[in-house]
Amino acid sequence: MKRINNKTYQMLSRLLSFALLGTFSINALAALTTHEKVEEGARQYLLSQLTDNTQDTNIDVEVVKIDDRINIPECPTGFQYHSSQEALNQSYISVRVSCKNNDWYLFTSGQVTRTKEIVVTQGAISPGTVLTSSNLTLAKVDIRRLRHTAFTDLDELVGARMMRRVTDGQAIQSNMLCFVCKGDRITITAEVAGMEIKTAGIAQQDGVLGDNIKVLNASSKRAIIARVASPEEVVIHL
Repeated sequence: MKRINNKTYQMLSRLLSFALLGTFSINALAALTTHEKVEEGARQYLLSQLTDNTQDTNIDVEVVKIDDRINIPECPTGFQYHSSQEALNQSYISVRVSCKNNDWYLFTSGQVTRTKEIVVTQGAISPGTVLTSSNLTLAKVDIRRLRHTAFTDLDELVGARMMRRVTDGQAIQSNMLCFVCKGDRITITAEVAGMEIKTAGIAQQDGVLGDNIKVLNASSKRAIIARVASPEEVVIHL
């Protein structure tokens, strides 16, 4: 008998594994009942409709089980699925299932869960605490729980100050903190024709990154509106 080398043996083993996996997948699909095939079809339809512009959001769909007593006819051309655009924005989405071969149709529904990886607290945090990398972490959160702007970059929040008491694992949102807080002494940077002029100032309002807040020029005592650039700096364009 002709011996085969180790490389050839490994290749044949992989081919056999793929063949067995393909057979398993086909058998698993064939084992589904018509009801389960329709349910899976509805799930795949919803996933295809909901993942167009949600690159940073994870979507999971759980379709309601169709009553086994409902008669579902064979559909040689394949079942069709449809939901209105308005329904696709909801958490529970109604799906119409039909078949071109006959006048049959039914309605089923899917529960949609949208999660996003955002910054959450690591441990309870008291008001006035300055955030560091040690009390922040990332976690997937159901976006329906979010009422204000959340943050996806952990480093972006380092140096911000909590304004309220929060519990462990709580999503950090813009209404909970300030990068520049009222009364803080900050640097005012004025950008003029490519040049920068810096002076000291005092914040008159709370603000997060990107907010326009009122600040007081410590020298002139004049109030101006400037954009929060960091926990120590606001910027104005002249």
